[in-house]
Amino acid sequence: MTGFDEIDFFTDASLVEDPYPYFEHLRSKCPVTHMPHHGVVAVTGYDEALEVYRNHEVYSSANAFLGPFPPLPFTPEGDDITAQLAAHRDQLPLNEHMVTMDPPEHTAQRALLKRLLTPKRLKENEEFMWRLADKQIDTFFGSGRMELLNDYAKPFALIVVADLLGVPEEDHDQFRDKLLTATARTLDENEELQVNPLEWLDAQFSGYIEDRRKNPRADVLTDLATATFPDGTLPEVIDVVRLATFLFAAGQETTARLLSSSIQVLAERPDIQKQLRDDRELIPAFIEETLRVESPVKTDFRLVLKNTTLRGIDLPAGTPVAILPGAINRDPDRFECPAEFRVDRENLREHIAFGRGVHSCPGGPLARVEAKVSIERFLDRMDDIQLDDAEHGPESDRKFTWEPTYLLRGLNNLHLKYDPIG
Repeated sequence: MTGFDEIDFFTDASLVEDPYPYFEHLRSKCPVTHMPHHGVVAVTGYDEALEVYRNHEVYSSANAFLGPFPPLPFTPEGDDITAQLAAHRDQLPLNEHMVTMDPPEHTAQRALLKRLLTPKRLKENEEFMWRLADKQIDTFFGSGRMELLNDYAKPFALIVVADLLGVPEEDHDQFRDKLLTATARTLDENEELQVNPLEWLDAQFSGYIEDRRKNPRADVLTDLATATFPDGTLPEVIDVVRLATFLFAAGQETTARLLSSSIQVLAERPDIQKQLRDDRELIPAFIEETLRVESPVKTDFRLVLKNTTLRGIDLPAGTPVAILPGAINRDPDRFECPAEFRVDRENLREHIAFGRGVHSCPGGPLARVEAKVSIERFLDRMDDIQLDDAEHGPESDRKFTWEPTYLLRGLNNLHLKYDPIG
């Protein structure tokens, strides 16, 4: 394709379906290179990305989610904008969420999260996953066809997080309805209330936390409500609520995309599907290679706090940096024949699909277990999993639609057919 030097990665729809040639173009110029729009510098090299991820004193996460949009609420001045950023931080989008925080605020929030996601709780959650996977499969099993995202991946990921956070099982259907299907509710013939899922989540968890602080029980929500920061102080209710909503948002998105990418590989590669059927011990490696080849996060951002240099490129304070995991995980200097899908790749666990450093995704281990449980049950209950030609076209001319965003990499839908087992 021509015109890569002028194309706007953040708005051009032509890059949505297959961004990888563009990523290769950027890396061919330099693993750290200026993009032609919005003042952004792109990082496509593995070693360079690690340097950015690990140096939070120079690279802030204040803009981690949206990058250059909207622009900073101040004009960067001088060699170090740390103080400027601190003075305007409350004007940045999502500043109240852990993903945009830097140490020491981030350290305290992360420590609180670790107190909640204990090995015991994660084990209980995994046991729940096996039952949930079968329950969700049962909703479409006999038809021999399904649309993976809506029939399985999204509701499965949502209820897994609800269980992890201790949402009572009798409330699970309400969560599924509000967060997946209830986008509007009619108040009367002429007025319609648009339901904001995050606002509903905030209200729901505020109620849970306030109730458990007044009336403790022997349940996970009480553990959530009474967990303290490392210094022993009790968080404000809103801090705990934001932790819960963050887990809902991040957990569902990552898992749904990982599931769609992994099942797409199984459907398109019967040889790999047979490999996994014959040797289930290969499933964890298969998941890691899926994460490497199709990283769910397409772009992560950092903001340069202090004048610095990366791979010989000067980065003035205030520069937004785009870390591109989809490019970095295909860096030929780190991964041999990076476009090839190899379950037996020796260094496949070196991918950075879940980031690195203090902001490495806390839900990564959870997403891996969700994928493992789902793939196991799909293979147990479905034979000859294939793409549905009626929806995606013949093998010689497949058609897919992808999420039209520069932030995430994932299919809008994945239609499958299979032979039910048993």
